[in-house]
Amino acid sequence: MKFTPIKPKKVSTQIAEQIRSSILAGEFNPGEKLPPERELAELFGVSRPSVREALNILTSSGLVETYQGGGTLVRSLVENSAGMPLSELIRIDGDRALDVIEVRKGMESWTAWYAATRALPEDVRRLQVVVDGMAKNLEQLKASEDFDAHFHMLVARATHNVVWGHMMQSIFEAMQEFQRDVWRAVYMTEEDQRLLFSHHLKIYEMIRDRDADGARVAMLEHLDFAQKRCSAYVSMRGTE
Repeated sequence: MKFTPIKPKKVSTQIAEQIRSSILAGEFNPGEKLPPERELAELFGVSRPSVREALNILTSSGLVETYQGGGTLVRSLVENSAGMPLSELIRIDGDRALDVIEVRKGMESWTAWYAATRALPEDVRRLQVVVDGMAKNLEQLKASEDFDAHFHMLVARATHNVVWGHMMQSIFEAMQEFQRDVWRAVYMTEEDQRLLFSHHLKIYEMIRDRDADGARVAMLEHLDFAQKRCSAYVSMRGTE
């Protein structure tokens, strides 16, 4: 019988594997910073050069990106570095934004379904904080643009499927400028604000109550409304 000698793994490789596992488990979201090099060294009980080498391994694999003086950020698992970025395509052609919303309807209706079946108590609490923030803004007739985006990301993360989370993050980053313009152009009335709040409240309640089919339907109703308003905005922009 022939045996192969066992080779111990390098410290940096073991560190990289643990960080990679954390990223793939959804413990770090796209765009989120990893702890500083010094803190990682303390957490792992190793030297900073070992941590630096581990981060280089992760950078080479495309999981993270290191910025001089800006730390190390987790990259999206579905990030496309080739060709025209989706955000630029949406900026120059509003119809592509409508295509994205169509995709969102398929994706997010199912993220809501899965969230209702898998959400942990802390996921529900995070959603409640956002809904409460939207309710407070509604009382003051303030826009809830940031709360809106955060709510949808939390629903995706409540599925505990890391791919859903990364896909949603990439789409929302690409749509960020377009959605901001839509909010400022067509979600102007108090009636709109109240309707949007009622949509998010219903989705939250369905997830909280573990009504998967209800959550899916509520999300579709919300995105149908958003699609109509975005279509109105694209048409309005086309006549300028």
